[in-house]
Amino acid sequence: MRRTRAALAGVASFLLLTVGFVALSPPASAASLVEVTNFGNNPGGMRMHIYVPDNRPANPAIVVAMHGCGGSGPGFYSGSEFASLSNQYGFIVIYPSAMQEAGFGKCFDTWSDASKRRGGGSDPVSIESMVNYARTQHGGDINRVYATGSSSGGMMTQHMLAVYPDLFKAGASFMGVPFNCFANAAAYPPGGSCTNGTMNRTPQQWGDLVRAAYPGYTGPRPPIQLWHGTNDTLVPYSLLQESVEQWTNVHGLSQTPTSTDTPQPNWNRRRFGTQVEAYAIQGAGHSLPSSGMARVAIQFFGLDRSTSPTTPPPTGTPTPTNNPTTPPPTSPPGSTSEIIGTQSNRCIDVPNASRNNGTRVQLYDCNKQTNQAWTYTANKQLQVYGNMCLDAAGSGNGAAVQIYSCHNQTNQQWNINSNGTISGVQSGRCLDAWSTNNGAQIQLYDCHGQTNQQFRLARLA
Repeated sequence: MRRTRAALAGVASFLLLTVGFVALSPPASAASLVEVTNFGNNPGGMRMHIYVPDNRPANPAIVVAMHGCGGSGPGFYSGSEFASLSNQYGFIVIYPSAMQEAGFGKCFDTWSDASKRRGGGSDPVSIESMVNYARTQHGGDINRVYATGSSSGGMMTQHMLAVYPDLFKAGASFMGVPFNCFANAAAYPPGGSCTNGTMNRTPQQWGDLVRAAYPGYTGPRPPIQLWHGTNDTLVPYSLLQESVEQWTNVHGLSQTPTSTDTPQPNWNRRRFGTQVEAYAIQGAGHSLPSSGMARVAIQFFGLDRSTSPTTPPPTGTPTPTNNPTTPPPTSPPGSTSEIIGTQSNRCIDVPNASRNNGTRVQLYDCNKQTNQAWTYTANKQLQVYGNMCLDAAGSGNGAAVQIYSCHNQTNQQWNINSNGTISGVQSGRCLDAWSTNNGAQIQLYDCHGQTNQQFRLARLA
């Protein structure tokens, strides 16, 4: 009977949370929530809504705000404070709507094998596409992208930081679980070992799961803020400690906090360096974020600082950060060159000098090794190792760029353009890097001329 009452209390908390979101009023502003139906690669079949404040800088930050199970993007927009903070501080908010059935209805996929590896498919790839849309259509700053969410959305927040550590700069997870807590869909609430109160792994085990999501990644890991109510019976409060153990291990931190305090009554905070913060909300059930918590998350992201909003560019016209009037230095056809990103000053690189078909290329510190030596041929191919070619795995926005055995198809042919872009003959889209960090993967995206799409070919001696 006690177990039944606890389960019903958890369901009641969940329903109260969802209903509360719908009952609240949207922020007062001339701007409005807009649905985007064609935002790019969408293997999760998700819906996207976006809120773009009227007053914003030329290159605003991007916050992805995710709802709980049974909710929706518009519901989280109406029932949370992120859009009103967006009006104040000038950042874009993306509100994804999950479409996967699990637990209490439609939830974000944090259980499938596809979702647990970078570029594997399902919801994480759909969310990545939404971020790219905000960047290209609204001039969003790809170096200031953040994730937050409640319950299932809090779970996906930790998930995205593990799978795309070079895209997201920080996250704030409300009532979430550690990355890879769920073995499969059957483990999702209300059943399964993740949320039945028995989950207990070592910090090393938790950290290894994150590192396995993106093998070979050596760049910085995003800081994270973790929130949980001590009376949460749906997603057990004990999972806050499991998340702390995971992310302190990922950041190479001690399990002993560097400071503890109570910033507000009933908010007990532990800090582990500057990378991990954990909030235990005394007496709270499955009902976060409550009033004022979204602002603390935005402060953690550094988005509460004064900005100087300017008149934004017309929708669909990104503001180039550098549009050279003269062509960048380019090696002549037939020569072997490094391909160096203008924004990052790093080279297009084949990870670990792999020669396997389908290996995705990335940015990495230039080192003049054979896995960074490219030859532009008379047939417009970019060859590496003499027999492998730069290859587009698809033609749409977000398509992977990889190496593959050379053939004569147009997905291996590239135009070296005078403005520094490299565009695919098949797709007409440009090589694009969403980050300047080592390990940032190269993709195809609509050409817009910003420096993350500009490269120069520097001849190797």
